[in-house]
Amino acid sequence: MRQLILASTSPYREQLLKQLRYPFTTAAPCYEERIDPTVAPELLVRHLALGKAQSLRDKFPDALVIGSDQVFVDQRGRALGKPGSIAAAEAQLRQMAGRTHTFFTGLALVDNRDGSHQCDFSTFSVSLRELSDQQIANYVRRESPVHCAGSFMIEGLGIALMEKMEGDDYTSLIGLPLIKLVTMLDQFGVHILGEDER
Repeated sequence: MRQLILASTSPYREQLLKQLRYPFTTAAPCYEERIDPTVAPELLVRHLALGKAQSLRDKFPDALVIGSDQVFVDQRGRALGKPGSIAAAEAQLRQMAGRTHTFFTGLALVDNRDGSHQCDFSTFSVSLRELSDQQIANYVRRESPVHCAGSFMIEGLGIALMEKMEGDDYTSLIGLPLIKLVTMLDQFGVHILGEDER
């Protein structure tokens, strides 16, 4: 059985990966993520996810390492990351209210034995309700989503901000696209449901 490492400190990504019922370990990536708004979001999130996964090569030389990262693209096409402060979170949500936005989630799986890897991304769109400044302030005060791309946590009270959500895999919105991950793991010989007997 291959050792599987999730290069993340996110409790939400950890919770998602537990759904696959395959043993894994989490480890903080040794990687500083930088959001470059001039880079196309699908390239940016793949680069960030791969950087996170590759950063643990020396620490886990025999493992398969999963990296994931996310940015959201506002209605003007700008890629934005985590707000980092209460004021910035409120400002992001004010700009997002009443509009549709797209989240790009990058996914990388690296085999540290030989450095081979796969990289991909998923998209998921969200349409936010019209929200008053007071509703936004109440939400941010109650959930403090300062470390979340888009300034909300769909796993919690953030669902109350939504008018509509669209995409192929809701887990990509939370930060770890499990449908794509199961396919990648299969190609590296980790069969979540076992192999067919023929």
